[in-house]
Amino acid sequence: MRVARLRCPKAGLTISLLPDFLAARLSGTLTEVEQAVAVAEVAGSREQAAGQVRPADAEGAVTLPSALRWLRRRLLPVRAALLGLVTLLPELFGCAPTVAAVRERLGVREALVALRALGESALPVLAAPLGFRARASRATSPRPASPHEVGPDPPDAPR
Repeated sequence: MRVARLRCPKAGLTISLLPDFLAARLSGTLTEVEQAVAVAEVAGSREQAAGQVRPADAEGAVTLPSALRWLRRRLLPVRAALLGLVTLLPELFGCAPTVAAVRERLGVREALVALRALGESALPVLAAPLGFRARASRATSPRPASPHEVGPDPPDAPR
């Protein structure tokens, strides 16, 4: 699905009109992301969950490491967003920051779509795929100075 993007010439930024059911900064819908996270919550290990949500195809194109990366890209931000929303929204206090607990507490089948509507004011600061906050850029530290100067050796000191 193509997402409409508009450019603000004054600010020099682009703005996308993301439908409520699509995941931010991930391919697919919030429901698909939620299903993957829900499977990971009840699976014995991440490897088991990755095998269930991303099974290897006939050509073997989906390997276990790639399936684990795919799952981790969904699992970690959804857990962070759930923790943030459970903390921010009073109607969710006392609820564990898991998909199953939020579904039960809200009485819905699709927790992430419902949470996006409930936490509308917090969407700019919540992590994707639920919110719209961009991933933090990795801080690159300047390369440490070499202990040795480049160039010719200094002249000998007088004795």
